[in-house]
Amino acid sequence: MWEDFKKFAFKGNVMDLAVGVIIGGAFGKIVTSLVNDFLMPLIGVLLGGLNFSKLTFKFGHAVVKYGAFINSVVDFFIIAFTIFLILRAIHNFKRKEEKANQAPPAADSQEVILLKEIRDLLKNKT
Repeated sequence: MWEDFKKFAFKGNVMDLAVGVIIGGAFGKIVTSLVNDFLMPLIGVLLGGLNFSKLTFKFGHAVVKYGAFINSVVDFFIIAFTIFLILRAIHNFKRKEEKANQAPPAADSQEVILLKEIRDLLKNKT
């Protein structure tokens, strides 16, 4: 059982996924800081000094912090757009690589060339 677990845990895909999750978490923190500490204050200034992080309303005894929700939505869109751009770049790179690695079309064999000539002669005859 231990050997099976080691084979599973140290496969390339599992390790790549682990690295992706760790980098994704760190990237999420960077984006959250970008939104909370840079973008939202600038947007707030443009909207007349509005501080999104402190936007709330009371519903009974509950305090709903919809400003924090707005920040989270902006976080999501920045992360989603960044991932889209990265995947698009990777896809374009793979497409270019596949085109470069494609073998040129094989030349027609002598039989195919003769058959094409016969076909063309028959077309011209009628």
